Amino acid sequence: MTKSIFSDFPPQEQLQLPACIKCVMPQAVNGHFHTPFSFSAFTEIEQVFKMAKAEGISVLGINDFYTMDGYPEFTALAVQYRIFPLYNIEFMALQKDLQAAGVRVNDPNNPGRTYFSGKGLKFPVALSAPMLTLLTQVQVESNRQTATMIDKLNTWLSETGIDIEFSFDGIRKKYAKNMVRERHIAKALRQAITEQYPTEAAQQAAWTKIFGGKAPKSPLTEAAALENEIRGNLLKSGGKAFVPEDDKAFLSLEQVIALIIDAGGIPCYPVLLDNAKGELTDYEADYESLYRNLTAKKVFSLELIPGRNKPEIMEAFVNFFHEKGFVITFGTEHNTPQLDPVTVFGGDSKPLSPAMKRIGYEGSCVIAAHEYLIAQDKEGYLTADGAAKTADRNDFVRLGDAVIRTFVQR
Repeated sequence: MTKSIFSDFPPQEQLQLPACIKCVMPQAVNGHFHTPFSFSAFTEIEQVFKMAKAEGISVLGINDFYTMDGYPEFTALAVQYRIFPLYNIEFMALQKDLQAAGVRVNDPNNPGRTYFSGKGLKFPVALSAPMLTLLTQVQVESNRQTATMIDKLNTWLSETGIDIEFSFDGIRKKYAKNMVRERHIAKALRQAITEQYPTEAAQQAAWTKIFGGKAPKSPLTEAAALENEIRGNLLKSGGKAFVPEDDKAFLSLEQVIALIIDAGGIPCYPVLLDNAKGELTDYEADYESLYRNLTAKKVFSLELIPGRNKPEIMEAFVNFFHEKGFVITFGTEHNTPQLDPVTVFGGDSKPLSPAMKRIGYEGSCVIAAHEYLIAQDKEGYLTADGAAKTADRNDFVRLGDAVIRTFVQR
């Protein structure tokens, strides 16, 4: 087992903390990206580190769905490349009361469905038996759903005269790790069609059959766009291979938060914010209401993917919650086939403003300090009852900055 990065780290009194919060010099961070352990634009975890090193990024945060299996490899690469690791995880929870009321949270199409992250989990991983059972449950149910999708896809391909057949184990071995996602199926199908039908005309004809008589809208050379079209036509509601998710595949938000805390992490709400039309979901549209809802659940951490938001909307939102004491981080997600830079850009494809870079780095510092403390079995950013130490945020920023600088300079 990979050991903790803090196993031979200097004690706190030997760390050179900045004298004040203004003395903290922001470094480039990507606090949220997915790896092949869930689904990712990256073919391997090391690809992230190579790109991050070339782009001058000092902190990376792994953020896979339902799994911490990538942590050992992620840790070894962090040590090799001297890029500080943030240990995160992501879930899809279900708030049944909001589902019944038709309230969209941070999934614009499914009321009640709630994406939720944990930040700064303890590594090596240490989950209690009940929480490990919960985590295993959602992993099994998620894979069961995708296995059924693959069976239905095989049936449809046979009916349309396409001589291609997949197995769950085959897709998992070639395209995934332990978790098989809907996007893995789309990638497998796209590549199989390309291999079996060498000409563009033959591929067009095959896709038209598979899409029920509709020709593909995407250029066949644009893998990301075509895979999204595959998902929309076949794997989403109304598609021939669609399989509804069983309630067993979702934990309640309360269970997710309990699991994250049990794993040593900080509960964090991933913000969807505005879409291309500037619209926000019901849950996020009123900032004051969102603040009350989150704090009632003892959630004082947020993350955003700035590349999908208008900078002016994002900055107003971030400033509102930062002034309320929230810890805020930014990332790129990389949860689609599109391989973009690891550097975090805004929705206008421009760099984040200095103010946003500072807030994002300070948020990462809090998580780094939390990881450092819990590795020593000390209390981190959360109190024993799960409340965040918002009044001490600046102290955690200073400690985390020292931890990050010490690690990357060793």
